[in-house]
Amino acid sequence: QVQLVESGGGLVQAGDSLRLSCAASGRTSSAYGMGWFRQPPGKEREFVAAISGAPSTYYADSVKGRFTISRDNAKNTVYLQMNSLKPEDTAVYYCATTPPQFYSRNYYYRSSYDYWGQGTQVTVSS
Repeated sequence: QVQLVESGGGLVQAGDSLRLSCAASGRTSSAYGMGWFRQPPGKEREFVAAISGAPSTYYADSVKGRFTISRDNAKNTVYLQMNSLKPEDTAVYYCATTPPQFYSRNYYYRSSYDYWGQGTQVTVSS
Protein backbone atom coordinates (compact mmCIF):
# COMPACT_ATOMS: atom_id res chain seq x y z
CA GLN A 1 0.00 0.00 0.00
CA VAL A 2 1.38 3.36 -1.03
CA GLN A 3 1.29 6.16 1.51
CA LEU A 4 2.44 9.73 1.15
CA VAL A 5 2.77 12.04 4.13
CA GLU A 6 3.40 15.75 3.64
CA SER A 7 4.88 18.05 6.25
CA GLY A 8 6.41 21.49 6.55
CA GLY A 9 3.46 23.75 5.87
CA GLY A 10 2.66 26.77 7.98
CA LEU A 11 1.95 30.48 8.18
CA VAL A 12 4.63 32.79 6.82
CA GLN A 13 4.95 36.34 5.56
CA ALA A 14 5.42 37.37 1.97
CA GLY A 15 9.05 36.97 0.95
CA ASP A 16 9.72 34.16 3.39
CA SER A 17 10.72 30.60 2.58
CA LEU A 18 9.34 27.18 3.45
CA ARG A 19 10.41 23.64 2.66
CA LEU A 20 7.77 20.99 2.24
CA SER A 21 8.59 17.32 2.60
CA CYS A 22 6.75 14.25 1.37
CA ALA A 23 7.70 10.88 2.80
CA ALA A 24 6.68 7.91 0.67
CA SER A 25 6.19 4.31 1.65
CA GLY A 26 5.05 1.32 -0.34
CA ARG A 27 6.50 2.68 -3.59
CA THR A 28 10.20 3.06 -3.13
CA SER A 29 11.58 2.69 -6.65
CA SER A 30 13.43 5.80 -7.74
CA ALA A 31 11.96 5.32 -11.22
CA TYR A 32 8.60 6.70 -10.12
CA GLY A 33 7.82 10.33 -10.60
CA MET A 34 6.77 12.61 -7.76
CA GLY A 35 4.76 15.77 -8.02
CA TRP A 36 3.45 18.66 -5.99
CA PHE A 37 0.06 20.18 -6.63
CA ARG A 38 -1.80 22.88 -4.74
CA GLN A 39 -5.38 23.92 -4.25
CA PRO A 40 -5.98 27.58 -3.41
CA PRO A 41 -9.17 28.46 -1.54
CA GLY A 42 -12.18 28.13 -3.83
CA LYS A 43 -10.12 26.98 -6.80
CA GLU A 44 -9.20 23.75 -8.50
CA ARG A 45 -6.09 21.77 -7.73
CA GLU A 46 -3.21 22.88 -9.94
CA PHE A 47 0.21 21.60 -10.90
CA VAL A 48 3.20 23.10 -9.09
CA ALA A 49 6.26 20.95 -9.77
CA ALA A 50 7.32 17.42 -10.58
CA ILE A 51 10.46 15.33 -10.69
CA SER A 52 10.94 12.19 -12.74
CA GLY A 53 13.13 9.24 -12.00
CA ALA A 54 15.81 10.51 -14.44
CA PRO A 55 15.64 12.93 -12.63
CA SER A 56 14.20 15.73 -14.69
CA THR A 57 12.23 18.56 -13.16
CA TYR A 58 9.13 20.41 -14.30
CA TYR A 59 7.58 23.60 -12.96
CA ALA A 60 4.49 25.68 -13.37
CA ASP A 61 5.28 29.11 -14.81
CA SER A 62 3.95 30.76 -11.66
CA VAL A 63 6.64 29.19 -9.46
CA LYS A 64 9.56 28.89 -11.87
CA GLY A 65 12.65 30.50 -10.39
CA ARG A 66 11.18 30.54 -6.86
CA PHE A 67 10.43 26.89 -6.11
CA THR A 68 12.78 23.92 -6.36
CA ILE A 69 11.75 20.27 -6.28
CA SER A 70 14.23 17.60 -5.28
CA ARG A 71 14.25 14.02 -4.08
CA ASP A 72 16.31 11.89 -1.75
CA ASN A 73 15.87 8.32 -2.94
CA ALA A 74 17.66 6.88 0.08
CA LYS A 75 15.01 8.46 2.31
CA ASN A 76 12.10 7.97 -0.12
CA THR A 77 11.36 11.64 0.31
CA VAL A 78 10.65 14.48 -2.08
CA TYR A 79 11.04 18.13 -1.14
CA LEU A 80 9.65 21.41 -2.36
CA GLN A 81 11.80 24.40 -1.44
CA MET A 82 9.67 27.50 -1.73
CA ASN A 83 11.39 30.88 -1.72
CA SER A 84 10.09 34.43 -2.17
CA LEU A 85 6.62 33.31 -1.19
CA LYS A 86 3.67 35.41 -2.26
CA PRO A 87 0.12 35.64 -0.88
CA GLU A 88 -1.09 33.94 -4.07
CA ASP A 89 0.92 30.86 -3.07
CA THR A 90 -1.56 30.29 -0.25
CA ALA A 91 -3.06 26.84 -0.74
CA VAL A 92 -3.20 23.29 0.47
CA TYR A 93 -0.19 21.55 -1.04
CA TYR A 94 -0.45 17.92 -2.06
CA CYS A 95 2.23 15.40 -2.86
CA ALA A 96 1.52 12.69 -5.44
CA THR A 97 3.30 9.86 -7.17
CA THR A 98 3.10 8.55 -10.71
CA PRO A 99 4.54 5.63 -12.66
CA PRO A 100 7.31 6.61 -15.08
CA GLN A 101 5.88 8.66 -17.95
CA PHE A 102 7.00 8.29 -21.56
CA TYR A 103 5.85 11.79 -22.44
CA SER A 104 7.21 14.47 -20.13
CA ARG A 105 4.07 16.57 -20.57
CA ASN A 106 2.17 13.95 -18.57
CA TYR A 107 3.89 15.05 -15.38
CA TYR A 108 1.81 18.23 -15.53
CA TYR A 109 -1.53 16.39 -15.46
CA ARG A 110 -3.39 15.40 -12.29
CA SER A 111 -4.71 12.31 -14.03
CA SER A 112 -1.19 10.89 -14.37
CA TYR A 113 -0.86 10.51 -10.59
CA ASP A 114 -2.34 7.52 -8.84
CA TYR A 115 -1.54 8.11 -5.17
CA TRP A 116 -1.94 11.30 -3.20
CA GLY A 117 -1.11 12.58 0.25
CA GLN A 118 -3.54 14.33 2.58
CA GLY A 119 -2.09 17.77 2.01
CA THR A 120 -0.40 20.46 4.09
CA GLN A 121 -1.60 24.04 4.45
CA VAL A 122 0.62 26.91 3.37
CA THR A 123 -0.57 30.40 4.20
CA VAL A 124 1.34 33.47 3.08
CA SER A 125 0.33 36.78 4.62
CA SER A 126 0.99 40.11 2.94
